[in-house]
Amino acid sequence: MEEIISYFYEVFIPKIIDVRINFYKDEHHCVGDLALATKNETDKLGRKVLECFISEMDLLIKELPERKRQWYVERSADKKSLTTTLGEIVFTKTLYTSKTELTDDGKELQCYLLDKFLKLEENQSMTEDVVSKIYEEAVDTSYQKAGVECAPEGITKQTVKNLLHKTQFPRSFQIPETKKTVDYLYIDADEDHYHLQFHEARGDIEVNENGRKNNGAMTKMIYVYEGIEPEAPKSDRNKLINTHYFLRGYDQSSKDMWKEVFEYIDVTYDVDKIKKIYINSDGGQWIKTGYRGLADTTFVLDEFHLSKYVFKMIAHTKDTQDDARNEIYSCIRNQTKEDFFKVVEKLKGCTTSEKTHKKIDDAAKYMTSNWTAAKLRLKKKEGVVGSSTEGHVYHALSRRMSTQALGWSTVGANQMARLREYKLNGGDMLELAKYQKEDVPLAAGAEEVVLSATAILASERTNRTKLQKEYGKYAQTMSSSLSIQSSKRLTFYLHGKL
Repeated sequence: MEEIISYFYEVFIPKIIDVRINFYKDEHHCVGDLALATKNETDKLGRKVLECFISEMDLLIKELPERKRQWYVERSADKKSLTTTLGEIVFTKTLYTSKTELTDDGKELQCYLLDKFLKLEENQSMTEDVVSKIYEEAVDTSYQKAGVECAPEGITKQTVKNLLHKTQFPRSFQIPETKKTVDYLYIDADEDHYHLQFHEARGDIEVNENGRKNNGAMTKMIYVYEGIEPEAPKSDRNKLINTHYFLRGYDQSSKDMWKEVFEYIDVTYDVDKIKKIYINSDGGQWIKTGYRGLADTTFVLDEFHLSKYVFKMIAHTKDTQDDARNEIYSCIRNQTKEDFFKVVEKLKGCTTSEKTHKKIDDAAKYMTSNWTAAKLRLKKKEGVVGSSTEGHVYHALSRRMSTQALGWSTVGANQMARLREYKLNGGDMLELAKYQKEDVPLAAGAEEVVLSATAILASERTNRTKLQKEYGKYAQTMSSSLSIQSSKRLTFYLHGKL
């Protein structure tokens, strides 16, 4: 602590005074210059505080009676550096050798007890605050920007990529104490398509007979919510109520993904009291085969794909498109498939183009394969609400993964989807960084030393009591001398300015 006080008095305060003086001396100054210069000095102070705190922890452990009984000092003052959001810090730590324990190969057990106390893993080079900043930036922008923004010195985009690829994610939901009761529940499902640079290694993308790369892949999206409501009392915009996301890539089969969704619903809601669960989707096979495992579930075709395929059927009608659209909607809503095919033939009779005929037939096939789901969408039965799958695909996935000309590996795409899921579900990035820590058991004899926080706190209180009087006198002297010093220098420079 003495070192921090000394640095604050002898280095930091004079530097801050210089910042102020230089601000007044510079005719082209702005508040931004003042802010940056101040931040530079406060970051230096922060690094000094961290280094001193950690060095004091190492000394406290060294002085503990429990340590002396179990471990002897093998080597002191081993240097260790860590990248933090304040910049790089360098400190020393002590290597200990156990008096009683041996390794599996019969050697004396050695350990940095400070590492155990701080939960530092072997060869750890950055702190959890840096990792959380990497997650926060990479989830929305790029590996490169995440590397630049995470710490003053920055790290490479390859390091960011390696970190993301090995990130482990906790279960996407917690089990509540009590289950919710709702009348209706909604599940929207869709997917985002992106380009692969490679599957496992560069060069493993196959090229088909037409010269096209087989580099297409998709990320699946499912989200569960309780309905929609206005964003504000008088707003025309709506928002979903209590949305929970599942975004998954190659690492999880559709079956397992739906199983996780069902588990979330089962532990979160009183399923017996739900009147109906509606699935809004485009009717993709991975969606249809998955949701059938959930009872009392009704598939409703989402509005985007309904209008998309109807437009394919009427695009050639030009000036009469509105009439043709209304006729198709009315037929789906109130009539049969036979009536619908009559409308299809009438539309085909408006053109002689075989290409257009094929488009109409393909669209009609899609509509009839999702006939009941389309009827439910248009009839708007009780509980049916508008879908927003396309907007959510962009918001949740496309804006980061496929809108720009990006290429991914299967691992990278999957991990980014999981990271975006974690963020959309309100996850704390610092908690995710902590989650990466391995839960490694302490070496025998280390538990008593490292976990004796009571003894460390008692030592801290003793030191604080002993030094408070000295620091109090020191602070008074510092305040007085600095007040006089800064007043004289500022008055001198301001006299010529004002």
